[in-house]
Amino acid sequence: MRTTSEGATVRLYYLGDGPEIGTAETLFYGPLGEAMVLAAQQPEEVQDGLFIATDNDVIAWRDLSEG
Repeated sequence: MRTTSEGATVRLYYLGDGPEIGTAETLFYGPLGEAMVLAAQQPEEVQDGLFIATDNDVIAWRDLSEG
């Protein structure tokens, strides 16, 4: 089950070289609501490599923002 609370603590990270070979660069660690705002402010090419991790799930930013 996905965490949906805006106050849930998440990690927003960027995989610049893609999920197969990329290294994760943490951009933010804190409330989901703030992570969503920060992710939306990133350039399009960065948004393609963003992921949000909760304590029980990982989802690509594009999947979350379009869903």
